Amino acid sequence: MILVDKIRFFANRLKERLWVKPFITCVVSLFAVSLAKFTELSGVEWRIPYITTDAIEALLQIMGSSMLVIATFAVASMVSAYASASSSATPRSFRLIVSDDLSQNALSTFIGAFIFSIVALTSAKSDFFQATGMSVLFLMTVIVFAIVVMTFVRWVDQIARLGRLDASIEKVEHATQAAIREWRKAPNRCAQQAKDEKPAGKPVYAQDIGYVQHIDVHAMQEWAVANKKKVTIAALPGAFTAPGRPIAFIQVDAQDKTDSDDIDEKKLINAFVIGRDRVFDEDPRFGFVVLSEIADRALSPGVNDPGSAIAVLGCMVRLFALWSQPIEATPAVKYDRVYIPQLSLYDMVDDAFTAVSRDGAGILEVMLRLQKALESLTLLDNSDMRDAAIAQSRLSLARAELKLDLPEEVALVRKAAAFSRQP
Repeated sequence: MILVDKIRFFANRLKERLWVKPFITCVVSLFAVSLAKFTELSGVEWRIPYITTDAIEALLQIMGSSMLVIATFAVASMVSAYASASSSATPRSFRLIVSDDLSQNALSTFIGAFIFSIVALTSAKSDFFQATGMSVLFLMTVIVFAIVVMTFVRWVDQIARLGRLDASIEKVEHATQAAIREWRKAPNRCAQQAKDEKPAGKPVYAQDIGYVQHIDVHAMQEWAVANKKKVTIAALPGAFTAPGRPIAFIQVDAQDKTDSDDIDEKKLINAFVIGRDRVFDEDPRFGFVVLSEIADRALSPGVNDPGSAIAVLGCMVRLFALWSQPIEATPAVKYDRVYIPQLSLYDMVDDAFTAVSRDGAGILEVMLRLQKALESLTLLDNSDMRDAAIAQSRLSLARAELKLDLPEEVALVRKAAAFSRQP
């Protein structure tokens, strides 16, 4: 499971690079042209009508000239959509917008078709193909043209929605759902559960300053076994690492007499992938932070869009309901020398609702929907969730009492928050 998570982590980083898929399609295009020549050399006879060189060259010339224009148009449209998404939602959602599969596939298809047409046209004009090769080349050209048309139609519909705020919210929600499912599938990453909030032992410090993006638990287990030590992780994905902030603690076995100061900690430190930014993959809290930022921006005086903030609150309830679902089967402990703490529900609820509670305290409809959302969380079968929601409800009520001007509005919010005063 850890190996799969590691592969998925690096695959997701590649998806955030716009050059990867176009490069792959360029290679495929070159292979497709070579396949026509290989078919000709294999001696296979094609029972299709003879296609003149002029007809194929004309079709390839049309495709080559139009694909370059469409590819340029696609890049301009994507950049505009990315800018719109970053300004209307939050810059933290940019990674999700960039990794949109349909847009990347469209750009890759257009560039791949352009490369295919240029290489095929050059080969055809150089008399590189005989009759069979020209027939195969024509067939491939028709297939590529059909793929381009279908991709363009689908992409036009997608690009019209890509930069919209509701599309950004949906992408962040889906990314957070995926992170929650992965975390709930193996909350301890097949390691031991750390019970002490302040673990003892020798602290280990990272050499880089940034955010923990991924933890290689398998490498930690190998290091711990080789050195006869136990490791307690102190920095989960999403934690900020800086000088003086330990990322792990090393405990020495009772029977081990070696000096812990002589241990090589480099492999242990390298098990933490640290980057400049937080990522969604293994950090459910980051999804709540980004959604909270979107709602908070919607509540700013310059935007004044309480409806979007209310929509985000609905996303929060769905995500916390997903988090509260029972775990079907707890994975067996494979890494018995590694201890991992649990995510704090109080911190997650705080990440989700504090900004909306603070900046929406003077807006009645937002406060009412916030209290209803928190009440929904208390009805979930999770005692920690209930306590965290009640604490957040009382804090939000106190803020609303300070910001709302009319006593009647304060009374409505107090009525909506009545559940937090029940024993």
